[in-house]
Amino acid sequence: MDNFMKFISNEKFYMLFVYFAVGFILYKIIVSIIDKIYSNSHLHIDKRKKTIISLLKNITKYLLLIVFGLEILKMYGINTSSILASLGIISAVIGLAFKDIMTDFLSGIFILFDNQYKIGDLVEINGFQGEVVSFGLRTTKVKAFTGEVMIVSNSSFKQIINYNLKNTTIFFKIPVSYDTKLDKLEKVFEDLRPYILEIPNVTGKYQLLGVDEFADSAIIYMLSVDVKPQTNYAVKRKVLRLVKDAFDKNNIEIPYNKLDVNIGK
Repeated sequence: MDNFMKFISNEKFYMLFVYFAVGFILYKIIVSIIDKIYSNSHLHIDKRKKTIISLLKNITKYLLLIVFGLEILKMYGINTSSILASLGIISAVIGLAFKDIMTDFLSGIFILFDNQYKIGDLVEINGFQGEVVSFGLRTTKVKAFTGEVMIVSNSSFKQIINYNLKNTTIFFKIPVSYDTKLDKLEKVFEDLRPYILEIPNVTGKYQLLGVDEFADSAIIYMLSVDVKPQTNYAVKRKVLRLVKDAFDKNNIEIPYNKLDVNIGK
């Protein structure tokens, strides 16, 4: 009992308690910062991102345990220099042996959290264009439209262009008869605005650009609609259907080439 009372009354006991308390509080603060950063990053937190967040938390935990553990050993008079020297040698050997792997791994983490691309995106990596078909923490696979697959280490990227991060603009050249009054035509197009903006994947920008050309048999009027990447054809079909129905309703003619044939007697 006397030995126990001496232990708890010892200054080192209180320092030990302080170390544990400070370490625990510091760990909670760092973990909350990690959670806050990625909750405010507007990223979709999928299983891979959850795994990396968990990894970062574990790394933080073990680093703090090592630092405070060494301090506690030093407090009790244990020489930590030899321990640190051994850890340094081991770390150097591991670092040299797995340098490229670790570089690829860290690059993969940065790509993942920066949301530079994801599976299914159309990208250009180091001049090679295609669709991302596989993404790991070490390598990325990109499949070209002609079928070739490029496997590239994540640390070797010099330039990444992600075409999916930018909306696409569709331009429509609508032919109408020369008999059509432009004021009437523009009112029809303006009346279509709410219906076009309701089409899935339209991003909210629809413009009447005006007359583009006086062709041989038609006035060419141009429209533009901004859409999400890879949705051009689906949106285009729906817009053209709306235009055709509106023209039919308002008796606006879409001209077509006519061939006059004269048969001499």
